[in-house]
Order: sequence, then structure tokens, then C-alpha cells
Amino acid sequence: MNRAKSSVHILLQRGSLSRRILALAIGFLLPVLLGGGLALDRVLANALTQAFDEQLQDALASLMGAADLQPDGSVQLQRPLADQRFAEPYSGKYWQISTVGAPPLRSRSLWDRALATELADVRFREPARRIATLGDERLRLLEQDAVLAGSRRVYRFVVAVDAARLEAQIAGYRRVLLWSVAALGVAMLLLVGLLAAYGLWPLRRIREGIVAVRAGASKRMSGGFPPEVQPLVDELNALLDHTDAQADEARTHAGNLAHALKTPMTVLLNEASAGRTPLAATVTSEVMRMKRHVDHHLARARALGRRAALGARTKVWPSLESLQRAMTRIYAERGVAVALSGDQTLAYRGERQDLEEMLGNLMDNACKYGGGRVRVSIERDVSAPSTLALLIEDNGPGLTPEQQARVFQRGERLDQQQPGSGIGLAIVRDLAALCGGGVTLGASAALGGLSVCLRLPAAD
Repeated sequence: MNRAKSSVHILLQRGSLSRRILALAIGFLLPVLLGGGLALDRVLANALTQAFDEQLQDALASLMGAADLQPDGSVQLQRPLADQRFAEPYSGKYWQISTVGAPPLRSRSLWDRALATELADVRFREPARRIATLGDERLRLLEQDAVLAGSRRVYRFVVAVDAARLEAQIAGYRRVLLWSVAALGVAMLLLVGLLAAYGLWPLRRIREGIVAVRAGASKRMSGGFPPEVQPLVDELNALLDHTDAQADEARTHAGNLAHALKTPMTVLLNEASAGRTPLAATVTSEVMRMKRHVDHHLARARALGRRAALGARTKVWPSLESLQRAMTRIYAERGVAVALSGDQTLAYRGERQDLEEMLGNLMDNACKYGGGRVRVSIERDVSAPSTLALLIEDNGPGLTPEQQARVFQRGERLDQQQPGSGIGLAIVRDLAALCGGGVTLGASAALGGLSVCLRLPAAD
């Protein structure tokens, strides 16, 4: 059902391939079906009219063959016509034989009526057709003039049938034709829709494959594809390989640059720290400033390199347990306790290094500035099911709103007594933003200190 709804939604989207195919099919089939239907209607109407006239011709021939001249000069039928309707009053099928100076001989079906004929008109040596009215009936007539053997008079033989019978037959066939053409059109459009859906289905599989790679469920697109689509899949896989190679190269360059810059800066810092002159103090300050900037931009470079590699998927709970053990060892002398809670099955859509760098900074700050109790919980965000919500709380003094705004600035350290570069929270904010997440600060209702909510994209 969901796939059917999705197909309908795609079909209704402006510029979709399925919509174009359907529009092209409608533009081609509509005139073909209309033209074919009109032509077939004309053929059927002509065929029915011709068959109707042939029946009149047979009836006229039978009437003329059965007419016999009597000794008194009157005309009588040697035998009744085969069609019983000629003997039923007002049946809609009539015959009449007329001549000048004598009352017409009529079929019983005419009863007290007579067909209007103009005997003074041109003689009809061949059967002639015309439309006449009799009361509220429209009649289709076939008439012919003939001279009977033994007489010099010209007799007009007329056979008439209610035209409503022919019109009813034509209308009936037209209804069948209309419904048939409509059903054929709908069937052909459905067939076109099915062919479009079936033909474009590999593109949906490609989309699903890309989603799986992006979500971390797969490293590459796999499975058999039609020959027309397989080159596209191969190029996408080649692009993913190239992207991974670029990500590895970026990480390598970031690491090399870190080693190349940190060593001389460390030497400068050590030399300047040994002196007590104003110049030494200035050098120390500027080197520390350079170090903060280098650390910040190198961390961003490493994060961007890892982010370029699609398909990464990291279980969160093992990283939390690893960081819990590390924080417990680092702050063992202060007796810091780190508690974990939440769904242990959730996964982050990204690299393990990024996840641990963000959580490590946040948990380290909670242990460093808190009052000895830290709690980390993880759950899926109720308002956004595709997002993870990690809550890091401590029982420390917390931060004022003004301080909360300042801590995200690079190099900003509210407590100068504690060691650090002051770029931790800025890095966390940048890393979270790069992967589509975010960081918010608040007050912990449970522990009374600072509460940091880290939102990250979840891997399905």
C-alpha cells in the first residue's frame, strides 16, 4: 500500500518521467481512439442501414411477386408476405399498392391509415428510398412502379418500416462501441502506466541503494540491473570509491599537517616558557593562540574528510561504554561517577571518530566542571524519529544564559584554572552541524547542573 501511494505521489509530481510517459501516451492514444471510434461508428451505421434496406428490398420483391391482377381489374395478393408484422395493426412494418383511380391495397398493419403517395410524380422504374411520416412515426420507405401483366395501369408498390427500429439498433451498437473504446483506452493507459512503473523500477532500486549507502546499511550498490542502467550503477560505485579515496587522502593530509605544525609550535612554546621577559610572554600567548586555531581547523578538516565517506554507521552504546571507562580512569582521584542509560541498539549515521570526539568533549567537560556525578542517556527523538538525542547531565554549578552563549566561541574558557584549549564545544558544534545535527544547552532537572543535548542523525 505504501509503495502504491508512493508511486501515485511520484506520478503526480511535476516533471516526473512517469507523468511524461503517461502524457505522451494520452496525446497519442486519444486521437487514435477517437479517430478509430468515429470510423468504426460510421462503418457500423452504414452496415446496419444497408442491412435494413436489404430487408426492405426483399420485402418489396416479395410484395411485387405476390401481386396478381383480378378479372375485375383489382389487385390482390396470391399469398401473404412471410413477415407476420405486416398483419399486426400498427406494428411499424407496412406495405401498400396504389394506382390512379382506385383505392390502394394496404397491409393489415396500416389498419385505418394509408401511406401518402404522389402517383403523378416521376415513375420509379428502380426502387427508390425516402423518409416519410405516418402519425408520430418516421418511416423509411422503399417504393417502385410496375405494370402488371394484363393491365396498362401503373401500380406503385411501397414497403415501409418504422425508422426508430434502425435508429435503436444503431444507438445500441454505438453504446457498445463507446464503452468498448473507453474500456480499451483505460486498459491501454493502465498498460502504459504498468510499463512505465516496471520500466522505471530500476531507478527506484538505485534510489533505495543510494539511501542504503547514505544510511550506512551498505557500502556499495549491489544487485543485478538492466543493461541500460548498469553503467549508471557502475559509475555511482566508482564515484563512491573516489570519494572514499579523497576522504582517506584528506585525513592523511590533516594528520601530516598536524605533526608538521605541532612540533615547531611545541619547541617555540617550551623555549618561550623558559624565559621571564615580556617577549617570552608575548610569544607564549601567540603560540597558544596559533595552537588553538590549528587544533580547531585540523579537527574540522578531519571531520570533513570523514564526512565525505558515505555509508558510515556506528553503534553508539559501545562508544559510550569506552568513554565511560576512560573518564572513570582519568578522574579516578576525584571519584567521578559516569552513569549510562537508554536504548543500546541505536546507531549513528557517521564515523566512529566523529562520534567519540563529540561525546568525549562533552563528557570530559561534565566530569571536569561538574560535581562528581555525570549521567549520559540516549534515545530516539520523539519529534524526529530519524534523529538521536544524547543527553549529558552533571551536578555542577551549571551556566547562566550569557555563559551558555559564550562557551561555543573558539578559545573561550570560563574557568582559566582548568587545563584545555577552549575549542572543545566549538568543535562539537561544528561536527554536529556538519552531519546535520546540533547542540543545545540547558539546566538539568535531575542533577541540577548543566544539561547538554546532542542531536545526531540516526542510522536505520
